Formats: sequence, C-alpha cells, structure tokens
Amino acid sequence: MIDIKILRENPDLVRENIKKKFQNAKLPLVDKVIELDREWRTARGEADKLRSQRNKVSEEINKAKKNKDEKTAKQLIEEAKKIPEEIVKLEEKENSLGEEIKKIMYQIPNIIHSSVPIGKDSSENVELRKIGEPKVPEYEILNHADIVEKLNGADFESARETSGNGFYFIRGKIAILHSAMLAFARDYMIEQGFEYVIPPFMIRKKVVEGVMACMDINNMMYKIEGEDLYMIGTSEHSMIGRFIDKTLNKKELPINLTSYSPCFRKEIGSHGLEEKGFYRRHQFEKQEMIVICEPEDSYKWYDKMLEYGIEVFKALEIPIRVLECCSGDLADLKAKSCDLEAWSPRQKKYFEICSLTNMEEAQARRLNIKITSPKGNYYAHTLNNTVLASPRALIAFIENHQQKDGSLKIPKALWKYTGFKEIKAQKEKKI
Repeated sequence: MIDIKILRENPDLVRENIKKKFQNAKLPLVDKVIELDREWRTARGEADKLRSQRNKVSEEINKAKKNKDEKTAKQLIEEAKKIPEEIVKLEEKENSLGEEIKKIMYQIPNIIHSSVPIGKDSSENVELRKIGEPKVPEYEILNHADIVEKLNGADFESARETSGNGFYFIRGKIAILHSAMLAFARDYMIEQGFEYVIPPFMIRKKVVEGVMACMDINNMMYKIEGEDLYMIGTSEHSMIGRFIDKTLNKKELPINLTSYSPCFRKEIGSHGLEEKGFYRRHQFEKQEMIVICEPEDSYKWYDKMLEYGIEVFKALEIPIRVLECCSGDLADLKAKSCDLEAWSPRQKKYFEICSLTNMEEAQARRLNIKITSPKGNYYAHTLNNTVLASPRALIAFIENHQQKDGSLKIPKALWKYTGFKEIKAQKEKKI
C-alpha cells in the first residue's frame, strides 16, 4: 500500500505508475480516493472543532457557575449535551470513510522502482545473465515424473486416491534427495548469518491481507472453515506477519531470517495444475530468506539476496538464468522483482524456480511495521527470496543430473546430506 500523501501531493505519479503496469481500469480509483480523502479530512476537521468547542463550553459553564449565573450555566449545559452526539456521528463517518479508502488503496499498485523495465506481461521480462552452461545431452531426457517412477521415487496414483489431484508421495532415495536439498539450502543461509526459523503454518486474515495482494487471496489461499485462519502459501507470510504492529529499534536492523515450511496453494488460474508430476501442486516445501531493513539499505540487500540464490544453484550444478520482471508482471505489492529460472534439457528452455522481491514499505505499511528514530518513526522495507522450493528445484535437479542409463548423479555439495553419490534404478517393491 502506498502512502496516501503521494496521492494528495502527486496524483499524476500514481496515475503514471498504474499506466506503466497496464492496469488502466484502476485509473478512476485515484480520483475516488482523493474525493473520499477530502471528505474524511473535512469530517475529521469538523470533529476536532467540536471537541475544541466542547472544551470551551465546559470552561464557560464553570465560569458561569462560579459567577452564580445559573441561567447562563443552564443554557450552556443544554448546548454542551448536543456536542457529543455530533462528535459520535462525525467519528462514525470518519471510520466509514477510512475503511472505504483503505479498501481502494489496497487495490492501487505499489510505485515500481525506476530500474524496472516496462512491459505488458511475462513475455517482456528481461534476461540479465546466465550462470552455468545449459546442455542438451545426446541421450533422451525423460519427463521428471517418468524418471522418478523408474527410480521408485514417487507414487502419483496413490496420492490421487488419498488426497485428489495435485498431490504426490515422494519415496526412498528421491525423498532423501528432496530433504537433502532443503537441508543444504538451510545450512547455506545460516552460514550467511541468517537466523533459522520454523514459523506457524497457519495465519490470521489480517496478516494475509497485509502480506499479499487482495486479488491473489481467493485464488491462492486455503481458508480453515469456521476459523480466522488460512494455510500459508509461503513462509514469507507468517515471517513478515510476525512483526505486525511492532516498532523496531535501528540497532536491531537488519533482521535476516531463513525459514522452512510446507506451502499450500489452490493453484487456481489460467495455468492450472500439472497433469502429472511435481511442478504445480497443492502442497510443496520451501526454504525462504527474509530481510527487514532500513529503506536506504533495501536495494543493497536485494543484490545480496540475489547472489545467495545464485550460489545455491551453482553448488547444485544446475544451470540458471536471472530474469528481471517487467512492470506488467509485477504483483501489486512489488516494487522490483526478478526470477531465477533453471535450465530444462528436456524442454530446451528455462523455467521459474525462485523469485526475489523488494516490497519496499508496502507490506510494512499494511502491517504497521515501523522503525523508531529521534526524528520520528517511519516504515521499514521488507524483502523476500526463495532459497529453494522443492520439488520445483527437484525437477531441475533430476533433468540436469539424469545419466544415460537413467540413474541420477549427486553433486558433492549434497553428499553429506544424502549419504550416497548416485541413485540407480531398482526393482519395484510390492506393497
């Protein structure tokens, strides 16, 4: 959510930002907020005048009583009785207008960073660099779902019976590999000085509304029936929500956290669920990194967090590229974002595996996360980046490390976590 002062003082900046995001349908919201804000300030001003008048009348009543002027005192008391009713009406109007303004402000996109490329959608995202050599071996690379089934590493059919479409069982050495990748990502972030946290996997509505765009909530989040709780779509939600209504001391900053969680998503939208495999599922696991910092430091951290993500995949020997998200591909809360995409030798193209975002003060403003200083309090900046999301990263691993005989080679970085250096096909065990 942007500062309403920007709308008051520079509405053209907000309109231009909306146009850059190709959301012209939202342009009327600017004038709507400006008008509602004018009404809100008028109501507040009138209420303040009445409060001042109430105090003045109280003084005059005391003065009249002191002078034994009972007639004047009685008239003033009658006048004073009407003032609280008027104040209550104006306060109710203030609150009603404030809520309406808040709902609309939540729909107005964050001001994008000046470095963000302008484009309509993801097709106009900009490649910044490639890391690692994208190879296509002479032998056939199978679909990851077929590979893991041949290695006795997954059971999709049983998952459909137990839970429906969008779930899976991961088995045996593939399950160990899956956990090893997450453990490696966790330990790497701890080595970079991040505190390891396991957060709540359910959060309240006020946190959900604070950390994500309103239009995404119904399409992504699972609501717990009969309770004010949602299953998290990513640990970023509860990790940032942890600081709701907190005022942080400058000495505490930056706050660097890395968190593990399962993630739950409806995956409603044009992309739908993957027919078979790991790519789009209702449930997956993720290691995340979170930074809460001073506004002037947030883009330094943005660059650092990007490098951390890159180093993880370099260690896993997975070729990747960095893709800068254009204006039309940024969710409303994002000021700047880029994706890490892994090479798929089977599809001969890259696919998204991680996303880095600087929200600037948008989340902090919604959640009231401030920094205290001698000159007054101000909002913190929040950033998040996926260290590793498995099994999406597992797909990239499987395709890039599949050998000619169908086995998987394990890179050295994971040996101490897996206890083995390769996964060979085995005979199916009867259950």
